[in-house]
Amino acid sequence: MSVFSAIGEEREVDQNEYTPGIEPQATWCPGCGDFGVLKALKGAMAELGRDPEEVLLVTGIGCSGKLSSYFESYGFHSIHGRSLPVARAAKLANPGLEVVAAGGDGDGYGIGGNHFVHTARENHDLTYIVFNNEIFGLTKGQTSPTSPKGHKSKTQPHGSAKDPIRPLSMALTGGASYVARTAAVNPNQAQEILVEAIQHDGFSHVDFLTQCPTWNKDAKQYVPYVDIQQNEEYDFDITDRKQAAEAMYEAEGALYDGTVLTGRFYHDENRHSYGDEKRSVGEMPETPLAERYFDEEYEWERSYDLLGPHK
Repeated sequence: MSVFSAIGEEREVDQNEYTPGIEPQATWCPGCGDFGVLKALKGAMAELGRDPEEVLLVTGIGCSGKLSSYFESYGFHSIHGRSLPVARAAKLANPGLEVVAAGGDGDGYGIGGNHFVHTARENHDLTYIVFNNEIFGLTKGQTSPTSPKGHKSKTQPHGSAKDPIRPLSMALTGGASYVARTAAVNPNQAQEILVEAIQHDGFSHVDFLTQCPTWNKDAKQYVPYVDIQQNEEYDFDITDRKQAAEAMYEAEGALYDGTVLTGRFYHDENRHSYGDEKRSVGEMPETPLAERYFDEEYEWERSYDLLGPHK
């Protein structure tokens, strides 16, 4: 394989291979749900047999942004709300990479909300994990897009006057082809969902409930939780968009009433990813752009020559 193809031979991978030597121990607050995301992601990649050098992890700003420091793989620590455009570009340039983007609820649903909706609309083949703790954690406890109405914080001392956004519904409306919610307190389900999300060919959105014991004590530990796939009361077809939308709406409202519904909400296996669509109409080369850097015989085109002058 070439230096940058990121396509290796299949082998058994130990999840400890994803523990970096430089910064092996995460420094999140004791009891933080972010530890659960890190553990689930390591376990998922090992279960899938991915080598660390076959993976790119792109993070934003915030407590969640440190994930790439504690996870041994290619990593890119982007600016606030911009993990998705970086991840999209990397996947388009080198489809052989397993690309995961991560950010917090403020980072992903607030500052990066526009990128979130349009990445879902275009169905890029990557996994987006959003650490949802209903608060801005790294900047010390400001109200976030998922904070409940009435929540008091440094930025809303009299209580938030705004209803929280509905991230699952946003993902579905935008066009995501895999949508799920899990929680740090449910490690087995979390790893299973991440495995499915990473395997899925298209945009996978995982709303990952992560408790913040330091700055958001109102959210508690997100327990007890209900696995909707294991409970007959929530029986619905996750391939049916309308049924999925109704289930999401119920789950998003129930969360703030103390009922934590987790599981798979929507899965469309038939929709083509953005890269596949582009390649099918000849607007993207079959040979990944990243491979060309290592092809000494490749003659580089200039965009001017391909598009012609403006008239």
